[in-house]
Amino acid sequence: LIFPDEIPMEADGFPRRHRMTAETAGGNAGVAGASAGAEVRWFSGRIWGVSESLVGNLSPRIGGDAEIQTVQFSGGPPEIADASEPEYEGLPQGASTSTHMFAGAVAGIMEHCLMFPIDCVKTRMQSLQPEPAARYRNVMDALRRIITTEGVWRPMRGLNATAVGAGPAHALYFACYEKLKKSLGDIIHPGANSHLANGTAGCVATLLHDAAMNPSEVVKQRLQMYNSPYRGVMDCVRAVWQSEGPGAFYRSYTTQLTMNVPFQALHFMTYEYLQELLNPHRQYNPSSHMVSGALAGAIAAAATTPLDVCKTLLNTQESLVGLPAAGQGGGQGTHRHITGLAHAFRTVYRLGGLPGFFKGVQARVIYQMPSTAISWSVYEFFKYGITKHQQEKRVALQREGK
Repeated sequence: LIFPDEIPMEADGFPRRHRMTAETAGGNAGVAGASAGAEVRWFSGRIWGVSESLVGNLSPRIGGDAEIQTVQFSGGPPEIADASEPEYEGLPQGASTSTHMFAGAVAGIMEHCLMFPIDCVKTRMQSLQPEPAARYRNVMDALRRIITTEGVWRPMRGLNATAVGAGPAHALYFACYEKLKKSLGDIIHPGANSHLANGTAGCVATLLHDAAMNPSEVVKQRLQMYNSPYRGVMDCVRAVWQSEGPGAFYRSYTTQLTMNVPFQALHFMTYEYLQELLNPHRQYNPSSHMVSGALAGAIAAAATTPLDVCKTLLNTQESLVGLPAAGQGGGQGTHRHITGLAHAFRTVYRLGGLPGFFKGVQARVIYQMPSTAISWSVYEFFKYGITKHQQEKRVALQREGK
């Protein structure tokens, strides 16, 4: 055990006090459920393989904990230790771009996969013309009825499409965010935290994230809809490509950017503001980071719900359900496709009025609060662990060379 009056330091000057707390502790419902179950089993196998590899790579760090030496200081405060101790947001020092990308990819996959059932509910509750069997009172009622009538695996249908898109999307997002945050921060407010730099970096990183994620979003949301006609991910991709063309996978891209740019701006500015209130000294405090992330995500999600409803409509083309030959063969159906944010806004207002813009807001907020907390917690944990392991390997090599 390490007591509060001891300040443990590694040989490389990396403070051990900031350790993560995690270290201590189709139309046919049966066919759709079976398809979703197969997707979950496929993805679970991939996660298991990656986890085994990751544990093997990090095991030297875990085994090396017993060799940590603690240094006790007497008298006045240790000036050297205080001067070298970084802020939590700066930990770990010297993290490489590949580290940001790997940590971001793991964080993105875990965030989306753990919250996927709620995301399925959100997509359905945003439907403008739901069938009688797909009208839900609230999130729990939706989950209960989906599982009861369509199978236990039905809320997970489309999970593999999300995982494939979330990995590279979040890798690009976090790598770009970290790089721009540091570069802009040095220009705008050198040596201190800058809300403007954080918000701007998040908005620019969103361009890359959404470019990688948008096709997966289209496939995922079409599979999540009630009575979806697609047998699986590849069947959906082929059908959309053949009937609507490759542009269908990016039909909602501008709407997604219009939604996510203000979302990220609100998210980061609210997060930093709450950190100043809950953690003014910016020390390692997991609870403050989780609370700040959850509240920031909830506020940003609620404010941008109207744009999310429009994005869902553009992705699913849901108002076309039940119209014969819409978008198939001949030129009559092509003009019926909803294209562009303005067209989506008009359609939502025509079918649902002003309340239509806030359909699914409850599910969106419930989804976003834990999502942001999970994403940032996992990201910081893996970034810290990977860089710490690399640092220890460098020190060990230096000692062997002496």
